[in-house]
Amino acid sequence: MLETLQQIDSELFFFLNVTLANIVTDFLMPLITNDKGLRAIYGLAMILLLWKGDKTLRWMVLGSIVVMVLSDQISAGFLKNWIGRLRPCHTFDVDTINLLVGCGGGKSMPSAHAANAFGQAVFFSCFYKQARVYLFVYASLIALSRVFVGVHYFSDILIGALIGTISALVIVFVFKKIKLKYWQ
Repeated sequence: MLETLQQIDSELFFFLNVTLANIVTDFLMPLITNDKGLRAIYGLAMILLLWKGDKTLRWMVLGSIVVMVLSDQISAGFLKNWIGRLRPCHTFDVDTINLLVGCGGGKSMPSAHAANAFGQAVFFSCFYKQARVYLFVYASLIALSRVFVGVHYFSDILIGALIGTISALVIVFVFKKIKLKYWQ
């Protein structure tokens, strides 16, 4: 059964990474997946929320940071080493895949990019439903970019998205309990 799942995962990887590769995705996906760019966007968003936001938004910045730390530590700090799955760029011959960024030495399962992106999308969409579509489209682009650039399997991003979602829902639950207790 595990071999069948790995085969499906490999086929999905090659479909997204090689078959769907084109000049547009080859240009955009490395930009979308770039850690420095993602950190800059996240940092600017948090600064904007602290500067222009009300008391609730300022507390949400703290909640957002907690979600980020939780999802990142579960995915990158614990599960990657425990599962130990090699990245596709370490598994397949580099000439057979569309590797658009450095492969890196880290492990593959789960995708911390997907965990963090979906953690933020779920966290903020629980409070701002009008932004939900934009948040999930952006999180999905970040997650999919990891397959397009050749460093993750599709199941890596699915598990990462699940970890981020659960992390965010836990923090939303705690956030709402604190808000009910102290702000009402």
